[in-house]
Amino acid sequence: MNPIINEITASQVKTGLPPFRVGDGVRVHTKVREGDKERIQIFAGIVIARKSSGIHETFTVRRISYGEGVERVFPLNSPNIEKIEIERESEPMKARLYYLRGRTGKAAVKVREKEGRLAATAETTPAATA
Repeated sequence: MNPIINEITASQVKTGLPPFRVGDGVRVHTKVREGDKERIQIFAGIVIARKSSGIHETFTVRRISYGEGVERVFPLNSPNIEKIEIERESEPMKARLYYLRGRTGKAAVKVREKEGRLAATAETTPAATA
């Protein structure tokens, strides 16, 4: 990208966001304005895509709500995003998880979790030692 544009937008890029990836389960806290009031609304789901870079970076979160798939695209550096929490980490096989759109039920949210986390929980469970 143009270095002049990078220099101008550098002050508007958010810092301190958690390092989440495609396939991670996240909770996005967004500001919602209703008239003269403002509140925080949480949208929880799986990150199925991250696009662009710098000030224009966006990520898509998908969840199943009442049996219907709901997707929402968030600008990463938006002032309307209060914070992003990572619920679970995963290791996807692809850069975009658009194949989850064709799935229903538990298969729609099934992405392979990180090996380190699974190995740690297997060692601490009593069934694994017996």
